Amino acid sequence: MKGYFGKFLKVDLTSQEIEDLPIHEADRAAYIGGATLGARIIYDYAKPGMDPLSPDNPLVFATGPFTGSNVPMVSRAVVCGISPGTGLWGEATTGGKFPQRLKGTGYDGIMVTGKAASPVYLSVTEDGVEIRNAEHLWGNGDDIYETQKKIKSETGERTSIACIGQAGESLVNYSNIMNDEGRAAGRCGMGALMGAKNLKAVSVSGGKKADLANPQRLKTHISEARDCIRNHANTNAYKLYGTNLYMDLGMRLGDVPTKYYSKSIFPASKVNGPAFRNRYRMINYACAGCPIGCGRVIKDFTDEINKVDGPEYETVAAFGPLCMNFDTDTVVMANHICNQHGIDTISAGACIAFAMHLYEKGVLDREAAGMEIKWGDGKVILKLLDMIIHQEGVGKILSKGVKHMAETFGVDPEEAAHVKGLEIPMHDPRAYQGAALTYAVGPRGACHLKGSFYSFDVPGNEIGLDLGISFTDKDNPDQKGALSAKILYFCELYNSFTLCQFSPIPASMMAQLLSDITGTEFTAMDLLTLGERSLNLKRAINNRLGVTRADDRIPKIARNALSEGATAGIEPDMDLMLKDFYRICNWDWDTGKPAKSKLLELGLDKAARDLWH
Repeated sequence: MKGYFGKFLKVDLTSQEIEDLPIHEADRAAYIGGATLGARIIYDYAKPGMDPLSPDNPLVFATGPFTGSNVPMVSRAVVCGISPGTGLWGEATTGGKFPQRLKGTGYDGIMVTGKAASPVYLSVTEDGVEIRNAEHLWGNGDDIYETQKKIKSETGERTSIACIGQAGESLVNYSNIMNDEGRAAGRCGMGALMGAKNLKAVSVSGGKKADLANPQRLKTHISEARDCIRNHANTNAYKLYGTNLYMDLGMRLGDVPTKYYSKSIFPASKVNGPAFRNRYRMINYACAGCPIGCGRVIKDFTDEINKVDGPEYETVAAFGPLCMNFDTDTVVMANHICNQHGIDTISAGACIAFAMHLYEKGVLDREAAGMEIKWGDGKVILKLLDMIIHQEGVGKILSKGVKHMAETFGVDPEEAAHVKGLEIPMHDPRAYQGAALTYAVGPRGACHLKGSFYSFDVPGNEIGLDLGISFTDKDNPDQKGALSAKILYFCELYNSFTLCQFSPIPASMMAQLLSDITGTEFTAMDLLTLGERSLNLKRAINNRLGVTRADDRIPKIARNALSEGATAGIEPDMDLMLKDFYRICNWDWDTGKPAKSKLLELGLDKAARDLWH
């Protein structure tokens, strides 16, 4: 198969050994790339009861066959490992120039094991690899922007740096890896995994190109893909407002969690796309090779802060309606602080909102918190963020996530808004019945990208029509098992190819592009098999780490019917949908494992032996 270099870089930080890790043809064909190939590599390291912060837990940076090509919207890379925040499968994606430059080094990815004796960073170019001293970059109070500048001064301007900030050094459970200034590999705490390895950064620089199987035919299909993107209804809206274009529609659908998942109505006009566009001097940001440019940059935010990356929809909702805060300056500043120090805005916002919820209930008082924690108090939001990052007072508890908070404060675990330890994102499970199901069974916990019903289960969806993913009654749980299975399979492909999830190109076009790049002919339905294999492999990893059917659930705080808004009186019928999903996917109802026959059918023979020995 073309489109690959056929190898990963393997670095053992304990022994300082550097070698090539061949990726065999069979694995490329079966797992394609990105997070799926990462899961194939990590599978053998996943052991029951393992400590995610141990040196044995590998950290994998991976690209896919699309990366480095001229296909639009493919400058994506995946970071994966066993999540420090959940103890289960973890993956996070990032954009910018880092993915292109990573593949330009001549490697399809990097696998890091072990732990350095003192802080280091990894410098990878097409000419060689070095493990460099990073003691001058660790614990000195620099933010990620300053760290990237310092490393660039040592490695050259045409490098991309993926680094951790203070949150990663402090092993915050939801710390990010930041690259190309404010691009983030958020969710799942991959920054803590880097911090546990004493790995401050990975610097990449290269211009190598993998061979393409059919460059002429690919050129034609790339032109068609660009036309598809250019003519899509959302393209201009993304350019104008970024992902925050969704705020108004989301509120009308009851899809924006409000007051810690207990409400759905709020003054959307105070925090929607136009509100930010009218108040601030905003410019667009595009990842390499993207014709849309949905990223936001605010210029001249304050006299001291010249530039702020973002914020985007998830961040605005997390520090806005979820915390009952409608001051945009606070949202922008909270986002900037998270970027500076490398912290996931979704989990941080959920933890702060949970603290506000507990304070209102009297579970958390002023003496224990060291302050009043009232709804909508912008100063408190920023103070708690600072305490989380610096591991001070109640911030240290908040830094562990809502599951740990509920355990520490002795409250009903049904009030902790998470699935399998990952905080529920800014799409309410009551708004789309299928979204609740995909949160429950998805490979990394509550994930709005693995089951993006807000994109697929809507009128006008054309992305998955050729796979039978068509608009249904979003509030009807019937048949959501089959629809959720298809959407999960399909969404696995984005992090495998790798391709931005905002790309509107349909499955048949993806199959054509993959065929042109690799030289292996794929149909749209072939893609579903690739996605199904990916989902079941990650499920097998989670089963090895202790996941059972009992973990496939939505807590009451995000499940019980509300009395207001578009979702009034609606509660996801989890039992009906789970049974349907398990039947469709051939997962065992008693254990929560994929059936042995299903694993063998997908060529996951080792997982079949391990799970059903």
